Amino acid sequence: MKPSRILNFLALKPGIVASLAMAILVGMGERMAERFLPIYVIALGGTPIIIGLLNGMDNLLSALYSFPGGWLSDRLGYKRALLLFNLLAIAGFALVVLVPAQWAVIAGSALFLSWSAISLPATMSLVADVLPKNKRGMGVTMHSLVRRIPMALGPLAGGFFITAFGTIRGVRYAFVAAICFAVLALVIQQLYISAPPARNKSDGHFRIRFPVQLRHLLVSDILIRFCEQIPYAFVVVWVVENQGLKASQFGILTAIEMVTAMLIYIPVSWLADHSTRKPWIAITFINFTLFPLVLSVSTTFTALVFAFILRGLKEFGEPTRKALILDLAPDNAKASAFGTYYLIRDVIVSLAAFGGAFLWQRSPRLNFYMAACFGVLGTAYFIINVRNRPQEDAAPARTGNQA
Repeated sequence: MKPSRILNFLALKPGIVASLAMAILVGMGERMAERFLPIYVIALGGTPIIIGLLNGMDNLLSALYSFPGGWLSDRLGYKRALLLFNLLAIAGFALVVLVPAQWAVIAGSALFLSWSAISLPATMSLVADVLPKNKRGMGVTMHSLVRRIPMALGPLAGGFFITAFGTIRGVRYAFVAAICFAVLALVIQQLYISAPPARNKSDGHFRIRFPVQLRHLLVSDILIRFCEQIPYAFVVVWVVENQGLKASQFGILTAIEMVTAMLIYIPVSWLADHSTRKPWIAITFINFTLFPLVLSVSTTFTALVFAFILRGLKEFGEPTRKALILDLAPDNAKASAFGTYYLIRDVIVSLAAFGGAFLWQRSPRLNFYMAACFGVLGTAYFIINVRNRPQEDAAPARTGNQA
């Protein structure tokens, strides 16, 4: 197959390639030191309370940043919005490098920890603008794939710095490297991403039309994420504490999950782009639902391997779901709609962690069964209510508020 055909098959247009390079470079900077921030805080004299604050802040900001990320992308255009988000990340990295103090870690983290969340709507807007509808699924898939490169390599690089220079110096040197990566990403962005016309500049208000089908997709997604998040934090507890496996074995199971997800991304996205998106997303939701049920009866390493393969298959149609959001979102406010979608979903789903802890105290299997009940509800709601095309909506509903 000719290189040009391969590039076309993978939806690798120049703007898409530039966005993928940004995801790798800034993601490397984010992941190199982020995984080691707890021991860095301890080395600075911090307490577990500070570590918990960092973790909670990351989860909260990941939800809250989605909305301004989308709004700014539509208002400034995704090229200038991505430039702004990169500069914010660089400022966060620099603050940790220049000021070795706990408050600097917290303040810097607010700027760089949620870079992925704040930049995601702009990236999705770029995909929608650069690619035709029958290639959006592949474009989203490539973004999902390359985001896993810094997830794997970043901690290895950060571990090297800490081993070579000690915790405090090593983390700060890792952030210096992160600044260099982010600057390189900024240069690539300016050279290879074309500037689109800015949107939503008619007045000072934020208004988008949230189509009925997008609202149905959101409801089903919230229910499915409750299925995912109720047992999420306790999966490692079930494997290591309840079943007596080693932490290294849990690492192997996690690697099996990741490899499974990566193997199915491209073929499923190609099929979804050349048919309809709904069946593939429905299969994804079914896999979400089955995982806690299978996990509840998995008490050996062999059985857990099967369970984690199934967990990897929950990524079956995840890029396809994001592509469907883009398909259903209004043409003049795709980034805003995408950001609003994630804001609403993640804020509501954050409650699942608290409910999951309560259920786990009663019984681990009760936790798993309740998660599966939410999965059944979400899957059924999706199959009954969600269609593939926005024109099938009877009457879009207006949502949003005035700023």
